[in-house]
Amino acid sequence: MLLGYIRVSTAEQNEARQVEALRQRGVAPEHFYIDKASGKNTDRAAFRDLMAFVRAGDIVAVESISRIARNTRDLLSIVSTLTARKVEFVSLKESIDTTTPQGRFMLTVFGALAELERESILERQREGIAIAKGAGKYRGRKPLEVDGARFKAVCTRWRAGEITATAAMKELGLKPNTFYRRVKEMGL
Repeated sequence: MLLGYIRVSTAEQNEARQVEALRQRGVAPEHFYIDKASGKNTDRAAFRDLMAFVRAGDIVAVESISRIARNTRDLLSIVSTLTARKVEFVSLKESIDTTTPQGRFMLTVFGALAELERESILERQREGIAIAKGAGKYRGRKPLEVDGARFKAVCTRWRAGEITATAAMKELGLKPNTFYRRVKEMGL
């Protein structure tokens, strides 16, 4: 079965270009797996669904390797997992087909280039933020307001073992980084 994986970084971005490229390659619309999430890691819903679905003999096609992974380690891990399951990987833009030694070599080269591109983007972003901060135009994201008394009460229940950290985060509406940073800041 020919399966297509599509990813755009944000919900506002349009996946039409990737859909059309994969459709022209022969991927049926009902075999598309579409994520609207960053490619910085592999924790994406449609990607997980795709990896759970693939079977020996399937082909996973992407418009470009940067759509499935943004760093070489993730890319090679994904392809290794697919290969172990006897699933082929095809990238249309880079003309990569992992059934050949040349395709596997090119995959490694293009994976390294995708990682270099991501690092360059992040470096330019950091430089731009530093310039904006110097000009007084960037102050970062405003801190999330958290009711201190409520936070302390929930943390007390968490520390007493009455609820899990996950339950505490859910109750407070906080993500793990924010939750643990506030715990540290408040000395809880």
